[in-house]
Amino acid sequence: MISPASLQRVRAVADAVLYEGYLLYPYRASSSKNQSRWQFGVLGPPGAMESGVGEDPRMSCQTLMRAGDRAGVNVTVRFLQLQVRSVERAVDGSPDFVPVDELTVAGTSWLSWDEAVEREIDLGTVYPAGELEDCRLDVDVEGGVDVEELREADGTVAGRVVRTRWPLRAVVRVGSDRHGGLDLLRVSTANVKIDAIGTWSKDSAIRHSLIGAHLILAAENSEFVSLLEPPAEAEQLASTCVQHRCYPVLAGLPGESDLVLVSPIILYDHPEVAEQSDGALFDATEIDEILTLRVMTLTEEEKRQARATDPLAAQIIDRCEQMSPATLAQMHGVLRNPHFPDPDVAERGLPDMGLVPELTDDVPWWDPDADTAVRPDVDGVIVNGVRVAKGTVVRIHPSRRADAQDLFFAGQLARVVTVHADVDGGTHVGVVMIDDPASELHEWYGRYLYFAPDEVEPVSADTGKDEQS
Repeated sequence: MISPASLQRVRAVADAVLYEGYLLYPYRASSSKNQSRWQFGVLGPPGAMESGVGEDPRMSCQTLMRAGDRAGVNVTVRFLQLQVRSVERAVDGSPDFVPVDELTVAGTSWLSWDEAVEREIDLGTVYPAGELEDCRLDVDVEGGVDVEELREADGTVAGRVVRTRWPLRAVVRVGSDRHGGLDLLRVSTANVKIDAIGTWSKDSAIRHSLIGAHLILAAENSEFVSLLEPPAEAEQLASTCVQHRCYPVLAGLPGESDLVLVSPIILYDHPEVAEQSDGALFDATEIDEILTLRVMTLTEEEKRQARATDPLAAQIIDRCEQMSPATLAQMHGVLRNPHFPDPDVAERGLPDMGLVPELTDDVPWWDPDADTAVRPDVDGVIVNGVRVAKGTVVRIHPSRRADAQDLFFAGQLARVVTVHADVDGGTHVGVVMIDDPASELHEWYGRYLYFAPDEVEPVSADTGKDEQS
């Protein structure tokens, strides 16, 4: 049984994925970057990508489950459906209305603008093990038109807002293959909406797209296996899993393995929204404190324009204006235990690297005197029984959690330049790549690549072989 706390946690993260980049600071329709807002998880209609006006209609992933009798997966698909908001002004003495870019009625401004409607569809539970064909789950969302009258204070109709949505159709397919005690689960989502007109434009393509599409998978009579940190018996099979435009990570509370979030944004296992974040800002790569302070510097006219742009923008402006000093202060940062060794080392069963001596309470980490305990140019860390310090030659083995840039250096030789400790007890090995023609230049001005101790392997500078061999 999935706990309510786990569902609440995964939903909070899923909402952040859903609205990532939905509306960008300064949250006004006149901002050029808000003319191309739909950036993540867009599944365009078939043919739009080939015409150069839309996105790939498909995303897919593979993940692992423990094999078991009647192992099932409950599938929930979530996305935004575009809604075009058209503002129309009433014609005096006539029942007609004419489209306008902006209309102010009873002190409130209305703009013609593209909104989005949140869609969440529980597709039920499937049991793919042993099935000859992948299970097919259909997603059908109707279009529609809503009309809202705009009246002056005396009740006179001054205009109206017409909100228009176009129908969407998608297919989710789920299949699996048994590999000993593991099932390799395949999940794909495809936009199959075919436009009767046959010719796509940029506007028509996005109107028939699933925006911010992602999946929540819940295991039944089984559990998922992490692809980022698979157990030893699953490592080989995990390495064969193929992802297309999304990635499955364990979700919910740490230690639980019955929920997976299939996200179009790179995440880690058991992601969570920072507790210091008071509310969504809908800005890709948002930094809450900076954006909040910027909102507070907007002029009253700029705030009026933002409120008229989108209801969610209005919420942001109002929340920032009403924010208490205490709420703002908590965004500025959080103080964690800076003492060494890492307090999580024993709990997680990791080896103590023994980088630097533990700082005493007499010298807080922010005091300059504390720097005397950390000397990156001479400090070292033990890796595979070998002390790694400045001058050591190592071979790079980026972990599965590494970013794309680090993966380019897999298997290459590097020279250690510094060994750093951070205030959270982590250790970072700074290197320059031996085959990089600019390595001396990078070392001169301190532009190093940083890896964790478990991502470097000490080797002999003469032979390039493992020091232990």
